[in-house]
Formats: sequence, C-alpha cells, structure tokens
Amino acid sequence: MARIEHLSLLQSAKWASWRIQNPEIQLDLSEADLHGANLPGINLSNANLSRAILRGAKLTTADFSRANLSNADLQAAELSGANLYAAELVVVDLRRATLKEADLTGANLIGADLRGTTLNRADLTRANLIGTNLSNTRLRWADLTEAKLAKANLSQADLYQANLSNANLSNATLYQAQFIGAYLYGANLAQTDLGEAYLSRAYLFSTNLQEASLRGTDLRWANLSKANLEGVDLRAAKLKGANFSKANLSHANLSNTDLTYADLTRANLRSAVMPDGTVHD
Repeated sequence: MARIEHLSLLQSAKWASWRIQNPEIQLDLSEADLHGANLPGINLSNANLSRAILRGAKLTTADFSRANLSNADLQAAELSGANLYAAELVVVDLRRATLKEADLTGANLIGADLRGTTLNRADLTRANLIGTNLSNTRLRWADLTEAKLAKANLSQADLYQANLSNANLSNATLYQAQFIGAYLYGANLAQTDLGEAYLSRAYLFSTNLQEASLRGTDLRWANLSKANLEGVDLRAAKLKGANFSKANLSHANLSNTDLTYADLTRANLRSAVMPDGTVHD
C-alpha cells in the first residue's frame, strides 16, 4: 500500500520543492489510485508504483526512470515525451495509451498489454518486450534496436520506417504487420508468422528468417541480401524487385510468386520450390 505521507505530498502544492530537497527518498505509491490525475512533468523516478491505478492520467514528460510500474493500470494514459528509462513495466496495462517520443530504453515490459498503444518515435532500444501484446500498436519511426521481442504479438502493428536492427523477434506473431521501409539489419525473425505482412522496401540485410512463414507477404523491392531464408514459406508472396543476392533460400517454397526484376545473384536455391512448381537442383 502507498505511504499516506507520500500520497498526500504528491497531491499538495509542496510536492515540487519537497522532491527537489529529498531526491534520495524512494517513494512508495504502490496501489495508489491516481486515475485521471493531471501530473505533467512530475518526477517519480525510482518510485514504487506497482499496481497503481493511473488510468487516463496526464503524464506528459513525466520522469519514471527506474520506477517500478509492474501490474499498474495505465490504460489511455498520456505519456508523450515521458522518461521511462530502465523502468519495470512487467504485466502493465498500457492499452490505448499514448507514448509518442517516450524514452523506454532498457525498460522491462515482459507480458505487458500494449494493444492499440501509440509509440511513434519512441525509443525502445534494448527494451525487454518478450511475450508482450503489441497488436494494432503504432510504432512509426520507433527505435527498437536490440529489443527483445521473442513470442510478442505484433499482428497488424504499424512499424513504418521503424529501426529493428539486431532485434530478436523469434517466434513472434507479425501477421499483417506493416514494416514498410523498416530497418531490420541483422534481426532474428526465425519461425515468425509474417503472413500477409507488408515489408516493401524494408532493409533485411543479413536477417535470420529461417522457417518463418511469409505466405502472401509483400516484399516488393525489399533488400534481403545475405538473409537466411532456409525453409521459408513464401507461397504467393510479392517479390517483385526484391534483392536476394547471396541469400540462403534452400528448401524455401517460392511457388506462385512473382520474381520479376528480383536479384537472385549467387543465392542458394538448393531444393527450393520455384514459382512454376519445379524443385531447384
């Protein structure tokens, strides 16, 4: 439970000066009911806000760095520009919240619910998003460099021109997700479901897509040079102008695909099923 004196201070005019004078005190606001609170720019760094109710709260540019927000309710909260560096957000409810340009570098979001959340231009570098639900989330121009997204659900998410270089998305669900112009250099997409996803003009150089499902996926003019596509299901995928130079397509299924203008220079096509149904030597 929240300490009464901390909650009273937070709701008083003395808060700002008291926080400046007592930066070393770890605030205990666990289970506090702050739904709809208007607290823009507030400093709650290192605070314990586990299981707190912050639904619909106005928290733009607030400082939650290294704070514990595990199991907190942040549905529809306004967190644009907030600092959530290294924050604990395990199993947090962020449905329909707005986190435009928020700093979530190194944050722990294992099992969090981010359905319908807006994270455009947010920094999620090295964030732990294993098993999170990010379906229908807006991540345009977001930075997810080295993020952990294994087993995450990104179905129908919008990652237009997002940076996912060296991110781990193994076993993730990316059905109908939009990665148009996204940067996925060196990312791990092994055994992911990318069915009917949009990856036109995406940069997938040296990406691992082993045994992924890309059935019906749009990869027109994407760069897949040196990518590992061994055993990938590419049936009915749109591959016009795609760059597969030096890529590993052994045992891949390319039936009913359009390879017009595609670059297959020095690609490994051993035992691959070609567009006409024949098996490559």
